[in-house]
Amino acid sequence: MDIERITSNQNNRVKEWTKMQSKKGRVKSGEYVIEGWHIVDEAIRHRQTIKQLMVVDESYLGDLPVDDDTEIFLITPEIAKHISSTETPQGVFAVLNTEDYHEQIPDDLKGAWLLLDNIQAPGNIGTMVRTADAAGLNGIVFGKGSADLYNPKVVRSMQGSQFHMKLFTGDILEWMAAFKEAGVKTYGTELNDQAISYYDITPTKQFALIMGNEGNGVDPKILEKTDQNLYIPMNGEAESLNVAVATGILLFKFVK
Repeated sequence: MDIERITSNQNNRVKEWTKMQSKKGRVKSGEYVIEGWHIVDEAIRHRQTIKQLMVVDESYLGDLPVDDDTEIFLITPEIAKHISSTETPQGVFAVLNTEDYHEQIPDDLKGAWLLLDNIQAPGNIGTMVRTADAAGLNGIVFGKGSADLYNPKVVRSMQGSQFHMKLFTGDILEWMAAFKEAGVKTYGTELNDQAISYYDITPTKQFALIMGNEGNGVDPKILEKTDQNLYIPMNGEAESLNVAVATGILLFKFVK
């Protein structure tokens, strides 16, 4: 196992990893950094291509069975802090491809899907992705205005669930047209006379649920084209539910 030691923040590799903290840097390189034991382990176990692995202690490598093609770097704690997006890095990092960025809409759109319309809070996105993973969904679409799915905070909040299903970025209206052609019904969420209570949903193996912005909800242009829009009745006096909580309620009602 060949290991390259790096001791300076001015090293070109370190500069490359640091640039990947920005969207511009990720788009230019086609790569992004993940960090932390759990997420790196999940990536390896689910057969993601690990291009580079960076650790602060050589003994860590015994717990991370990477492929022979992976470049391995032993870095200092100072470098770990420099390239990390957290206050207390665990000293384990990996570089992966951002290959899903330009994926086209799949030909086979059967199954259950979650579409995010302008969802911006990394914590909400992470909870929604993990909930979709737990519910057994096929994939998630990050629509326009949603946070970058390779943003370090988003990556960290998804806690490895991103490696259990397919993630896409795209125009939700285009995806809705594809779902219609595939015979998969789309559902939005809103409060109006045409919306129905989620209690009236019949569980199914095929659906596409669209969840909207934390403050403004789903775009009206999208709501006009759904097969049905839903609301969650509330017995108390709260004005609304957190979008991630609402997503969990609806997904587990839908899933058959």
